[in-house]
Amino acid sequence: MKRKSLSYQAWSCITRKNQQIRQIHVQTFSGYISLIQIQEVSEPQIWNFKGEEIIVCQEGYQWLSILPADGSYCITAMFNQHRQIVLWYIDMIAAQGTDTEGIPWFDDLYLDLIVRPDGTILEDDRDELEEALRQGDITWQQFELADRTCRNLKEGLLSDLESFQSFTYQCKSFIIE
Repeated sequence: MKRKSLSYQAWSCITRKNQQIRQIHVQTFSGYISLIQIQEVSEPQIWNFKGEEIIVCQEGYQWLSILPADGSYCITAMFNQHRQIVLWYIDMIAAQGTDTEGIPWFDDLYLDLIVRPDGTILEDDRDELEEALRQGDITWQQFELADRTCRNLKEGLLSDLESFQSFTYQCKSFIIE
């Protein structure tokens, strides 16, 4: 299992950024929200989804990470330079916390959901989740947690795209005043 940080230091292509992180406790959300404004990249990052190339990281983009305190997932909404969402990337997670500098982290359970602005939902890396279980890198309980969280997101939060978009923008408003 990989421990990931909301600082996104592992994205070495991001050479300059501005980041805000805030812990939020309101009636509709409790957890951490992070906004990264990508100012400079060594090269844009382009992902291919079903034959379509999508830029996910380049100068002028923003990444909004939403880490609910009571959730087993972390949502990252990727905005282009026009502040339009190009996609949501949702990690299923086993645990979360903060490091000594107060930066939130999570333990990634391999399984991810990719949500397109048109409502298309793609499951990603289920093979990695299954391999991690076979190799003993995760327990059966962690496997079940990832699978159950994925199903619950599809049947709940992601089942109404308009509501999901509203939730995303509401979370963004908590960090941009």
